[in-house]
Amino acid sequence: MTYQPPVRDHMFLLRDVLNIEQYGNLPAFADASIDVVEQIVEGAAQFTGEVLAPLNSVGDKTGCKLDPVTNTVTTPPGFKEAYKALCEGGWTGLGSDPTYGGQGLPHVVNLSFSEMSSSANMAFSMYPGLAHGAYSAIHTGGTDEQKQTYLPKMITGEWTGTMNLTEPHCGTDLGLLRTKAVPQADGSYKITGQKIWISAGEHDMSDNIVHLVLARIEGAPAGVKGISLFIVPKFFPKEDGSVGARNEGAKCVGLEEKMGIHGNATCVMQYDDAEGYLIGEENSGLKLMFVMMNEARLGVGLQGVAQAEAANQAAVAFAKDRLQGRSLTGPKNADGPADPIIVHPDVRRLLLENKAIIEGGRAFLFWTALHGDLAHAHPDEAVRTKAEDYMGLLTPVLKGYLTDRGFQVCSNAVQVHGGSGFTEHFPVSQYLRDCRIALIYEGTNGVQALDLVGRKLAAKGGRGVMTFFQEIDQFVGENDGDAELKPFVDALAATKAQLQDGTMWLMQNGLQNPDNAGAASTDYMHLFGLTGLAYMWALMVKAANAKIAEGSTDPFFTTKVATARYFIERVLPDAGAHLAKLKTGSATLMALPAEAF
Repeated sequence: MTYQPPVRDHMFLLRDVLNIEQYGNLPAFADASIDVVEQIVEGAAQFTGEVLAPLNSVGDKTGCKLDPVTNTVTTPPGFKEAYKALCEGGWTGLGSDPTYGGQGLPHVVNLSFSEMSSSANMAFSMYPGLAHGAYSAIHTGGTDEQKQTYLPKMITGEWTGTMNLTEPHCGTDLGLLRTKAVPQADGSYKITGQKIWISAGEHDMSDNIVHLVLARIEGAPAGVKGISLFIVPKFFPKEDGSVGARNEGAKCVGLEEKMGIHGNATCVMQYDDAEGYLIGEENSGLKLMFVMMNEARLGVGLQGVAQAEAANQAAVAFAKDRLQGRSLTGPKNADGPADPIIVHPDVRRLLLENKAIIEGGRAFLFWTALHGDLAHAHPDEAVRTKAEDYMGLLTPVLKGYLTDRGFQVCSNAVQVHGGSGFTEHFPVSQYLRDCRIALIYEGTNGVQALDLVGRKLAAKGGRGVMTFFQEIDQFVGENDGDAELKPFVDALAATKAQLQDGTMWLMQNGLQNPDNAGAASTDYMHLFGLTGLAYMWALMVKAANAKIAEGSTDPFFTTKVATARYFIERVLPDAGAHLAKLKTGSATLMALPAEAF
């Protein structure tokens, strides 16, 4: 069974749920008529399904190879040709600034391609994904000269990019980093230090690699206040746009042996007096890097959904094909020796839970991405403010909750396969291995939960979460009289009340004892994620019911409603458990001394 991009589901969200055509009067959406968007989504499906998906297993089995003499990396067979096709198809510039050669389409449209790309081949999709993050940081903080030098080539995909944060002695705590930057007379800097776990740090697919490196300028303040950001190119750009001499001080000196994403080069990068160029102001590097990191965090949340989609497709195909046992209510395949396992209630439980999480999670991502577009494009300051608040508040929720649940979906898919799922003859083992890193990338999910309760909730006096509550209240009030929608509205209202209860508990107990906030954080993040999905399922049911009321007999819409009902009956009750756990506080967690573990 090969991955089939879910075009219909994407178009349902873009056309019927989010109704992106209503924003056609905004410049950013002017070229995104629904017909054009549908052509893009169908083209994305064709490219990812036919070009990238067949290379997924190849990349997993072959991996990347480092030549220790030349410090160059060879990607798996077919990757280089696929990357060339990616660039020639214009996929690298979908959502990029037209000023520098991009197509300027809304990010929510680009997200559709990104999901399909990641489902088809997560390891491959990280190369252009990291490049777009580097593009965004330069676009935000670079000088005009830096933008003109780097952005056009990064948009075409001729040059890729990386983000260099982690060092052997420090991961999330960037205040401990030791990489140093020494200013030179010509305005450049000499960068020295080692960075580890650098995705796409060295490869053979692009003409140049633009490393964005966090370093500390000599004499800078200690901790995160003294961190600056530098462009350190693999090759020095020439004035005509071509590449010149090698930046000899920047080299890949090792490749990590990983449990998954073997097709992506995860590099140890050594910088020895490498020439670099400051982006933005001195000691303001972390702020710029967070532009890249926040984009990457949404991308990692997307990876959770993307791998879940691919794994569940494989599980559904297996469940329909695998004959084992008889239905509890009598044979359903009377002419065969046994029934397909999809007749068994517990197999259906696994598949329906997967479907409810994937489709609800995808909607939550698309809905949030649309707010990201509105934050940049809408003329109304109030709309922009609300959208910016949502992007800040929801980024850790999407990253943490959707990767936690995405991994569980992949595990469920292995379970559906039984013993077959534990072998490499079937694809689900790779999806499970590949997906596991998403719970760690860009700050572990525990760090995301801490960010949510420690920073994002309290930001701007709690304005973001209060606006989210108000929006749900408004939706509930407007739709409470709709008999067909009422079960979903009631479920949403009840879960929102639980989230509000948990929020108030954190405000009252987290401040007086920070350990209470830390102890509650992961359960709170999951409670928030469930509330978001409850809202998305209510929106999707409303859109599906409208189609049914118009006379549609398409089973796509009735299936949506049935899946939503499973969600509110069998998944959403977990919200109560998360609330109960978070309100127990930190006493039990912190009672044991370290030596007791």
